Amino acid sequence: MSKTVVYEVQVMFGDCDPAGIVFFPNFSKWMDASSLNFFVQCGVLPWRELVKVNGIIGTPLLEINTKFSRPATYGETLQIHTSVQEWRDKVFIHRHVVKRGDEVLCEGTEVRAFCVRVPENPDRIKSIPVPADIKALCS
Repeated sequence: MSKTVVYEVQVMFGDCDPAGIVFFPNFSKWMDASSLNFFVQCGVLPWRELVKVNGIIGTPLLEINTKFSRPATYGETLQIHTSVQEWRDKVFIHRHVVKRGDEVLCEGTEVRAFCVRVPENPDRIKSIPVPADIKALCS
């Protein structure tokens, strides 16, 4: 089982639609930010530093799934609880639970891969096996 890291978000007026409800893509933006925050809080170097150490440029998103249960509005503080639901050979599944206090507003999963640049064509990237040291930091 992986660690769970909490990322906090202050909902701003501009995050909402004309009805004052958070516009749904903002949840994806916050989950993406929480994904990076998860690794940093687990002790993994930021991507710009990690690329210098082992060539990893980040964890691009391959698939996303989100289920919305309750709305949110501006002025609220939300917590995104992020963990790794499953480690596979070359991908992992991040699980995000967005809460307002104890109330679950939305749940999402992201399938991501650790990637490096292709040596013969640095404009391209490729996935690599999940690094054991990163997995150990996050478990």
